[in-house]
Amino acid sequence: MTSPFGRLAGRTLTTGHGTENDFVLVPDPDGALELSAVEVAAACDRHAGIGADGLIRVVRSRSLPEGGAVLADAPAAEWFMDYRNADGSIAEMCGNGVRVFVHYLRLRGLVDLPAGGSVVVGTRGGARRVTFDGEQYTVEMGRWAMPGGLAAVQAGYDVAVGVPGVEGTRGGLRVSIPNPHTVVALRDEAELAGAVLTGLPAYDPVPPEGTNLELVVPLGEDDATGEAVGAVRMRVLERGVGETRSCGTGTCAAALAVRAWAGTGAPDTWRVLVPGGEVTVRVVGDTVTLTGPAELTAEVTLLA
Repeated sequence: MTSPFGRLAGRTLTTGHGTENDFVLVPDPDGALELSAVEVAAACDRHAGIGADGLIRVVRSRSLPEGGAVLADAPAAEWFMDYRNADGSIAEMCGNGVRVFVHYLRLRGLVDLPAGGSVVVGTRGGARRVTFDGEQYTVEMGRWAMPGGLAAVQAGYDVAVGVPGVEGTRGGLRVSIPNPHTVVALRDEAELAGAVLTGLPAYDPVPPEGTNLELVVPLGEDDATGEAVGAVRMRVLERGVGETRSCGTGTCAAALAVRAWAGTGAPDTWRVLVPGGEVTVRVVGDTVTLTGPAELTAEVTLLA
């Protein structure tokens, strides 16, 4: 019988997570492994495979066309994070995944990254600089945008969203970073807990490339440290995956949307609480950074 894992069968892979957003990492430095969506989905299957929210192929940038394009602008980006969603579809970027990716590179001795140091890696969303402070990793997530423009920000929404378990239709604000996101504010944590993210939300207009959905409850601000810091609790439904315990670009989108709703004088720093833990998002003009932990959990050999 043919193995559902295909070219992954017999290989030893590594698992890891960032705030419980979990991944399978596949070493392929020379880019020799062409993975199909079926093979990726089989490895990520939680019942018949290893189980993960996504798969990361660890490959040198020079070994694939997308990496070569990154090198043209960022020659220091030796390594490329080839990221796939759990269904095998390709994603532009993953904020939790890139921290786990760099953690893997550091622990495997593939990059020299002491505390306080940084490294540039390639993604389909462009080059990303990641700094290691000895406990956590900070990712320069790049530019963000609100596709609906000023009109959407002023209105507070540019999409009508129906979420199973949430009464009525709610306004959602689209955020690109660069993955597409739609952020919806709920009344309180009880309403957040009652949302059913096993079904498909209804969007009007329908996003042509799909979207991640972030359901958020703003938790106010705290200036005890001398700097105003906002807080928000979030659940996420990831495009091509389903509900996950965390989403890096999603936490950035959540912070950006809540900051926009708060208006002039809103904090630039936000604590984002997800089911899998907590990350910090900092807005710097039209760019944003994401700080959080990363862990490797196991090495697994897929049997033929």
